[in-house]
Amino acid sequence: MRTIVIGAGIVGSAVSHALLDAGHAVTLVDTDGRPGRATDANAGWIAHTDVMPLASPRVWRNLPRWLFDPLGPLTIRPAYLPRLLPWLVRFVLASSPDRIASSIAAIRSINAEALPAWKTLLKNLGLDGHLREKGILSVWRTGAGFQGAQEVLACQKRFGIPVEVLDREELGRLEPALQNVAAAVLYPDACHVADPAALAAALLARAVERGARRVHGTALAIETGAEGLLVRTDGEAGALPADRAVVAAGAWSRSFAKQLGDDVPLDTERGYNATFPPGSFGLSRPVMFEGEGFVATPLDSGDRIGGAVEFGGLEAAPDHRRTEAMVERAKRFLPRLDPSLPAKRWMGFRPSIPDSLPVIGPARRDPRVIYAFGHGHYGLTQAAVTARIVAALAEGHPGPVDPKPFSAQRF
Repeated sequence: MRTIVIGAGIVGSAVSHALLDAGHAVTLVDTDGRPGRATDANAGWIAHTDVMPLASPRVWRNLPRWLFDPLGPLTIRPAYLPRLLPWLVRFVLASSPDRIASSIAAIRSINAEALPAWKTLLKNLGLDGHLREKGILSVWRTGAGFQGAQEVLACQKRFGIPVEVLDREELGRLEPALQNVAAAVLYPDACHVADPAALAAALLARAVERGARRVHGTALAIETGAEGLLVRTDGEAGALPADRAVVAAGAWSRSFAKQLGDDVPLDTERGYNATFPPGSFGLSRPVMFEGEGFVATPLDSGDRIGGAVEFGGLEAAPDHRRTEAMVERAKRFLPRLDPSLPAKRWMGFRPSIPDSLPVIGPARRDPRVIYAFGHGHYGLTQAAVTARIVAALAEGHPGPVDPKPFSAQRF
């Protein structure tokens, strides 16, 4: 079975291994040096403990405060608002109690398999040294904020997710560098990776070592026919014949879905971050600053603070005033942070769907094409389990998760 995977980010590379395991002849088509891939500089979390969609009470509680701050955790560029309106309408519709409940169930179904899938994949490839199993902290600046999170914590506990509420003394022993925190919760089973870009590069290199072919170039179109598929590229390879194709191009996937009859409401959340020298924060594990719109991760390659959601499309230049504002807010909690230290600023594109569920499943016009995109904040978290779902669909047998909630035809 000749299978072409469009996109060699974290999802596409993981998919290639699942297909190689199933005996496929895999070709990865990927654009060299495309700026803004979420794979290249995300927070590095395998956040399988998360259960809430973006369209949730937590977000609606904070939304007015965020939107009135032009450099706050969430903003919409005014010029982009007309193009975003259809997405926003679907976001509002996804916020009804019934839709939130169904989204929570779907997120839990895929996230429950996320870490086991990663551990199996990394062990089989000899890459388990990339995993850092130190847990993840959520912290609140005020007691009122923590009280507002009780519904989410109760939901996680109902799903059997370990949640440990810490008092000030316990938090001080775990992370003495953290200050101005009123409440904290430890998720001991959550984890992160040494560096997301390094992991993605290692996965891609292993796929090539295992026999996958990598084609440098941009995929332009997928043509379907009785004899098979044809993936047209702008590179020297030209048109590539295939029996199957997987669309894993992240924020650049929507045009392929349109070609195949699926109008997927995919937009991009532009995320910002800054990576300081290792040890700059004094943290030993990742921290989510609840209600503040940013997270901090001590990666092997440097201490990264990131977050923020900006809707502005794929073309507008970054506004790193947002990065500077995020760093300034972080100083309240991380007094060891010296903003004058050299730091790498970055802006990237999270492929975002209004109901916070990825698109995984066959195309409307041709089931030989399988989608694997739109993971939003969970691309790294869900990459390995997505790969197993895709391979099962390609082989026509049941996978680890029911793919129906993630179908492109749900829209």
